[in-house]
Amino acid sequence: MSILIADTPAAEAPTPAFLDFTGIEVATASFLRETVIGFRDYARLSLPNVYPAVANLAAPVAEELDFFVRARGDVLWSCELDSNNQINTARLIGDLDPAQRATFEAVREVGAITAPELATRFADAQIGPTAWNNRLSALASKGLLIERRQGKSKSFSPLLETA
Repeated sequence: MSILIADTPAAEAPTPAFLDFTGIEVATASFLRETVIGFRDYARLSLPNVYPAVANLAAPVAEELDFFVRARGDVLWSCELDSNNQINTARLIGDLDPAQRATFEAVREVGAITAPELATRFADAQIGPTAWNNRLSALASKGLLIERRQGKSKSFSPLLETA
């Protein structure tokens, strides 16, 4: 992981950092924990505009990573990149609890939104802006949503588009 940290510059704007697994056919849970999850957690705490995602996972690696993150109650982005580093497909690996899933889907549907806007949009759910903000912040800490300052509030949008 120290090589990943050393090779990842700080970014001025929200930027995905793809951990490209092209050519890697097998990875252990301990490797995935130390590299993928460790780097994701480090980046989200220390590099606020860097959003790690895994790319080009072979089926056995995707299965191992999915099993590992589900056991932790965690989730992260996975995608397929073409030879020009363009995203072909994107999906979440792992599982979100029902409240986080509903929040993620609401943001995905709108594209970018603030907690007060969610509270207004879903007023019938009787969830206040603070609760929405907590949910949005939790999703941003996992790297699923990009967090941007808008004056006194924050706007959140998906890092990648789901397939």
